[in-house]
Amino acid sequence: MSSVNDIRSTFLNYFKANGHEIVSSSPLVPRNDPTLMFTNAGMVQFKNVFTGLEQRPYSTATTAQKCVRAGGKHNDLDNVGYTARHHTFFEMLGNFSFGDYFKERAIELAWNLITKEFGLAKDKLCVTVYHTDDEAFDLWKKIAGLRDEKIIRIPTSDNFWAMGDTGPCGPCSEIFYDHGDHIWGGPPGSPEEDGDRFIEIWNLVFMQYEQVSKEERLDLPRPSIDTGMGLERVAAVLQGEHDNYDIDLFRALIEASVELTGVKAEGERRASHRVIADHLRSSAFLIADGVLPSNEGRGYVLRRIMRRAMRHAELLGAREPMIYKLLPVLVQQMGRAYPELTRAEALISETLKLEENRFRKTLERGLSLLDEATVNLAKGDTLDGETVFKLYDTYGFPLDLTQDALRARGIGVDISGFTDAMERQKAEARASWSGSGDKATETIWFELKEKFGATEFLGYSAESAEGEIQALVRNGAAVTEASAGDEVQVVVNQTPFYGESGGQMGDTGEIAGEGFTLTVTDTQKKGEGLFVHMAKVKQGKVTTGVPVVLTVDHARRSRLRANHSATHLLHEALREVLGTHVAQKGSLVAPERLRFDISHPKPISAEELKRVEDMANEIIVQNTAVTTRLMAVDDAIAEGAMALFGEKYGDEVRVVSMGTAVRGEKAGKPYSIELCGGTHVSATGDIGLVRLIAESAVGAGVRRLEAVTGESARAYLAEQDERVKSLAATLKVQPGEVVSRVETLVDERRKLERELAEARRKLAMGGGAAGGAEAPREINGVKFVGKPLTGIDAKDLKGLVDDTKTSIGSGVVLLITVAEDGKASAVVGVTEDLTGRFSAVDLVRIAAAALGGKGGGGRTDMAQAGGPDGAKADEAIEAVANALV
Repeated sequence: MSSVNDIRSTFLNYFKANGHEIVSSSPLVPRNDPTLMFTNAGMVQFKNVFTGLEQRPYSTATTAQKCVRAGGKHNDLDNVGYTARHHTFFEMLGNFSFGDYFKERAIELAWNLITKEFGLAKDKLCVTVYHTDDEAFDLWKKIAGLRDEKIIRIPTSDNFWAMGDTGPCGPCSEIFYDHGDHIWGGPPGSPEEDGDRFIEIWNLVFMQYEQVSKEERLDLPRPSIDTGMGLERVAAVLQGEHDNYDIDLFRALIEASVELTGVKAEGERRASHRVIADHLRSSAFLIADGVLPSNEGRGYVLRRIMRRAMRHAELLGAREPMIYKLLPVLVQQMGRAYPELTRAEALISETLKLEENRFRKTLERGLSLLDEATVNLAKGDTLDGETVFKLYDTYGFPLDLTQDALRARGIGVDISGFTDAMERQKAEARASWSGSGDKATETIWFELKEKFGATEFLGYSAESAEGEIQALVRNGAAVTEASAGDEVQVVVNQTPFYGESGGQMGDTGEIAGEGFTLTVTDTQKKGEGLFVHMAKVKQGKVTTGVPVVLTVDHARRSRLRANHSATHLLHEALREVLGTHVAQKGSLVAPERLRFDISHPKPISAEELKRVEDMANEIIVQNTAVTTRLMAVDDAIAEGAMALFGEKYGDEVRVVSMGTAVRGEKAGKPYSIELCGGTHVSATGDIGLVRLIAESAVGAGVRRLEAVTGESARAYLAEQDERVKSLAATLKVQPGEVVSRVETLVDERRKLERELAEARRKLAMGGGAAGGAEAPREINGVKFVGKPLTGIDAKDLKGLVDDTKTSIGSGVVLLITVAEDGKASAVVGVTEDLTGRFSAVDLVRIAAAALGGKGGGGRTDMAQAGGPDGAKADEAIEAVANALV
């Protein structure tokens, strides 16, 4: 049982053999807890089961849960790489009882697993209990035969677990492994407990209370069990290692990193290899679960993780992107246990490569910004902490790199100010996540779900159906009746109305019963299975328990179906044209149009868009039937169905297939196959036509496409046709000649603009730099031309300076142009033979100071700057002239 994969499967199979349901890991983005940034423990997906808001078909479960602690309350990021057991990503093995067994069975299962299945020596183990938990103390003696001194009472919160300020809580019992007296440290509760000799490997939580408020705690009606065993920690123990980074999984990643960089994982560079290995895992799994790097929220934390790994890759000497090259090793190690990693491999690889390229540009930009921020600082000065933090937080420029860059100039960094700014940012981040979400108002939907069960959806085959009103909700509370004019949320036992999800907007329509009518303005899904109709009572009085007829707005539903089916065809066409790394990252299916975002690292060209559009319409005109099947999720994916990353699927999924591929390996097979719960057309021809109308960027590595179908597409094309006809009439040409005529006019305009610019330049220079310009002054044996100009764009100054340098042969040239708002732009040129005596950068900064500005940059032979006071152009010229003396 030496490998991590063996340990994971042994754990799960042990509990399965003991009556537990093996439940797949939930996504890293929590689906049922808006207060959490990332899933950070195995019990997160069972939170509503523990509180009684949700019921499952099993009362005991076991999981291997993927977890991330790198943001919000649990943030281990800065420790990773420098300690033996800190990780941003880790796996939590756990077993759970939802009112089934309690302390005795939990202790028995745990002890048998670690001593019999895992074969750990009993004399290497000790346990802790909460200091008042006599029951747990006695059970450990009875079941494990541990001596009193091996069962340690702990009076602190370390041995009392709570879900949060409110919710389930209870005492816990931790199991520790003794690595031996050759390692410093003492058992828990001792003065040396912070040492590394005794390591916690498993925590058993005895969930027996509910914290209602700070002062009130009640007994849970069904005491439960929640355990957590760190897979990396127990793997280290079972593999005879003390350091988590020495287990087989990390060894494989670190060895690959060493091979790529040629730098051994020893000495001061050991931490860099560890950071890369750990951060690759968290980055890959977060991307697979739908998180992409950005400047806020979860995407911001992901970017920090990625850039920290990339910074360490640079410290190891990598000059080209390398993190993505380690991905195949990770997939080989963990892809079997977590198939989403394999499915998302192309997207993860592209995202890592794109971000690393972007980070290298960030380093270049950061150094430039650092030069600007320190232009007025001299040796012995200190750069303020706020500026350092801005470089770090806004531009991703690491603190240590700022220190390295300034050290050579003898400039220090205000570490205290940086730390203060960092702490403020962390406090704001904690505040934004703590207690967020609509927990209180959402509770009612779980209550209604438990009372009435899930709503049965009939809308795949019907747009009208009978039902019975089960509940009315108004202002967040259940009511028994509502009258004309009231806005109310309606729950029925069955409905043809589609609830908004998967990007498709909810249906609208009408609910009618005896003596009353409601207008439905939207339909939402709530509480894991309830379809909630947002409605207004149009007439009469409605009460619960009465029969109704529900009728969907047919015309609107038809447009929604067409647009949703079109997204599938466009998605497949984009993958065919751009590559299989393309994955949908969110969508909006509205009646008037469709919009969806895809993962792609660069703008999509007009030619590529045309190919995508043509391919989609090629399938539409086939007018083949759109088929749907219910399948096991694994079977569907095995048959080639596309699953959207980050989406949650049940045991059975709806597989939608449409069109027949006409080329490539898929020729003759279904063109598009996706897991989808939305409504779709009966045949591809029902879409009518699809037209792409916009493509843009919405974030790093994400492109947005917008399109119209059917009547909206025809109306769009008709409007475009009218524009062309109107333009043709204005240009007095045939519609087919519009493009060539416009191209001719553009060429003529460019020619005139060039001629006008040249004329202005010659006029400004007194007839041309090569002839007619005023003679240069000679200062200290150096020719100097200094001239204020009007009517010249700043972008033209460099060309004029070059012409003047050529004209005088050897010397210094300063040209200043003043804009209409009075601001000045200055360019200094120094001929090559004089750059050893004079620097254009130094001279242009003198000019800038006279113009009321500061700074300036460029090369020794050509530099530019500016200032707000163009009226002082002559003073600037004389200041530079004086500098030549």
